[in-house]
Amino acid sequence: MSSREHLPANSPPDEGDAFALSELLDGHPVATFVIDHEHTITHWNKACEHLLGWSTEAMIGTRNHGVAFYAHERQMLSDMIVAGDAAGLGAHRQSALIPGAYETEGFFENLGVGGHWLHFTAAPLRDGAGQVVGAIETMRDVTERRVAENALRRAHDNLEHLIEKRTAQLAEANERLEDDLRQRQIADAELRAKHLALTELNAKLSMAQEQLVQSEKLASIGQLAAGVAHEINNPIGYIFSNFGTLQSYLDQLFDMLHVYQEAEAEASPETAARLGAMRKTLDLDFLREDIPVLMSESKEGIARVRHIVQDLKDFSRVDANQEWVWANLHGGIDSTLNIVSNEVKYKADVVKQYGAIPDIECLPSQINQVIMNLVVNAAHAMSERRGTITLRSGTLGEAGGDGEQVWIEIADNGSGIPRENLTRIFDPFFTTKAVGKGTGLGLSLAYGIIQKHHGSIDVDSEIGRGTTFRIVLPVHQRSAASEESSP
Repeated sequence: MSSREHLPANSPPDEGDAFALSELLDGHPVATFVIDHEHTITHWNKACEHLLGWSTEAMIGTRNHGVAFYAHERQMLSDMIVAGDAAGLGAHRQSALIPGAYETEGFFENLGVGGHWLHFTAAPLRDGAGQVVGAIETMRDVTERRVAENALRRAHDNLEHLIEKRTAQLAEANERLEDDLRQRQIADAELRAKHLALTELNAKLSMAQEQLVQSEKLASIGQLAAGVAHEINNPIGYIFSNFGTLQSYLDQLFDMLHVYQEAEAEASPETAARLGAMRKTLDLDFLREDIPVLMSESKEGIARVRHIVQDLKDFSRVDANQEWVWANLHGGIDSTLNIVSNEVKYKADVVKQYGAIPDIECLPSQINQVIMNLVVNAAHAMSERRGTITLRSGTLGEAGGDGEQVWIEIADNGSGIPRENLTRIFDPFFTTKAVGKGTGLGLSLAYGIIQKHHGSIDVDSEIGRGTTFRIVLPVHQRSAASEESSP
């Protein structure tokens, strides 16, 4: 009886499909058989013959597939699937790859010399309406893996026995060391406590020292800027004055030259020829056009020198007495951007989106220090692609009231900060930069300065999108201080 005469009763009647399935299974290297809805074997491939020793002719049309594995008839996974035996299938593992399929392994001592371990996978076969009309089951020989696992388990057991023996030997020695260890633990605990206290004190000292250094730097820069401005402004003043006088002299000379040029027509031929040759040699017409341009460019250069000096003074205003003054934040930001322009201009474009904000009571040089740190960090966050740094500002609260606040945002589209580092970026000495590239104090100092101004600083960042720092500051410091001290 051929396999084509034993298709499942509810399967399509196309015998060509059944024949094609038989040919496919016979060529498959994995032992496979198929049963219909009546548990009758419809396919038994050559790999089954080779593995189990039962021929296709002997098995097709029978229900003896259990006998091929056990000494007596017994349900296989495929039988449970066809019978819908949920309780029986519950004792086996569901397949992670095939919906409705189950897997199991077992040892069969009657297979081969010394027996074999087989891994079974059975899956349902359904008709067009989704009804189970049979099942297919495959067997893989996993004896080598099982033997290796057993050998590994025995080696593991031997190793555990050896470890237990050595552990017992060590336990004796450990008992002798416990007393010394307890004493050392007490001493270590005291030492750790002292070390922790010393570390905290050292961190506070380093922070204070860095703040003092920064303050001294700013004070020194301010004093230097004041001296430089005094020394430079004087020569710039008389240079401007001399330029005005020189412009007047040049206008008079050009007027005189114009008269000479008109007089050439009345001069003797020899004199006219000599004057014409000299005018061509000197290119007098070009000089009359170029000299005013040179004068204008020189004036513009001197004006830029004045502007740079003024920006340096505004940025590093000397606050030696830490006096709170009313200051315009936009002016401080602009002067800071001019100071750090060389750090930024090759890496990013700066976009200003200022809102209307009032003057606030603050320590301007310290706020400038915060802006400088954030802008420089934003520039360093840029990749090889040129980026953009955007500065925004605005107000919060009732205008003119004690609760009025101003906010500043410094946003970049750089590499961003990893989420796991966002909670640590304001910690002293924490930095994501390479060794020698950063101290880890820039953002910590910025945080301390904003706290000193009774404000807040927050960060929003995403890898690949960029980072935005948002600073909120009260307009009136006395009101902020009283609110902070109130219950």
